[in-house]
Amino acid sequence: MPAWSADKLLGGPFVVHAGQRSATVVWILKDGEATLGTEPGKADKTAPVLRAEKTSYTGIQPGTTYYYDVLGRDEGRGSFKTAPSGPADFQFVVYGDTRTRHDMHRRVVAAVIKHGIPDFVMHTGDLVANGADSAQWPVFFDIERELLSKTAFFPSLGNHERNDRQFYDFFDVTTPYYSFDWGQAHFIVLNSDIGNVATSQAARESFWSEQVRWLEEDLAKSQKADFRFVTAHHPPITAVARRQGDNPQMTALIPLFEKEHVTAGFFGHDHNYQHYLKNGVHYVITGGGGAPLYDVDTPPAGITQKVISTEHFVSVKVTGKSAHIEAFALDGSVLDRIDLKP
Repeated sequence: MPAWSADKLLGGPFVVHAGQRSATVVWILKDGEATLGTEPGKADKTAPVLRAEKTSYTGIQPGTTYYYDVLGRDEGRGSFKTAPSGPADFQFVVYGDTRTRHDMHRRVVAAVIKHGIPDFVMHTGDLVANGADSAQWPVFFDIERELLSKTAFFPSLGNHERNDRQFYDFFDVTTPYYSFDWGQAHFIVLNSDIGNVATSQAARESFWSEQVRWLEEDLAKSQKADFRFVTAHHPPITAVARRQGDNPQMTALIPLFEKEHVTAGFFGHDHNYQHYLKNGVHYVITGGGGAPLYDVDTPPAGITQKVISTEHFVSVKVTGKSAHIEAFALDGSVLDRIDLKP
């Protein structure tokens, strides 16, 4: 039995970096508790001391369901699927902005589970309200436990994560932008949270330039994929009037998305559902994971397909050479349907 098996489990286990022949299982343990007060012996605030543990597997088989046990007890068990090799049918789910209204976040996760456990989950960022606050992460993991113990997880960095080290530790992230393949589809996860990348403007600009160069190369190399999906927190287009023009760097990527035939982009940050179609590229904002809803008061003319301010999640099914996107409200009703072709 592992030496840490008696430690209190506060997060996971869940799987990240699920590929064709490798995957990493992560779980978060409580090492102790720290207190803070204005007088000796008085605890005005308490926060858990958290430790991320992980184990990586290589040489496993593609397109296979695996079952793991990291603690030698029921709460340390789970399962996941590896990415298939070559053409395959699969389903994934996208949602985001789960940072507040934990009861609503719990309802979103329950709706996803009722819909059916997906092959993997993508999160559009703002997992918690403040990524530097260790007391908030156990709440997130508790709500997500049943879902994430049965699938693989691919998160993107939101501004509320504050670019904090805990995000990198908990999800075994080395760089905040990455890509992966699943079947004949290619997925790109970007870090749109430029404001928290560095304190100086020059360093932020350098980071963005480097990421865009990487994105250009990655998209160019993935042109043989049937589908190219991009995920980031900040949307390049929005119907929220007070936020229009807020993300010029993301908006500036639209010509690149068109040139390199991106199929669809999934974004968060705005707490609602939005769908645009511009020059063959679908833009889906899915920020209805629990954070307070925003009005969709000024939908852009000519490209708007659907906007609605409600909690929801997005399900994507890839079948052969076609893909079908559906946005679901928490009662199971369909908010929007999108048919995609390579």
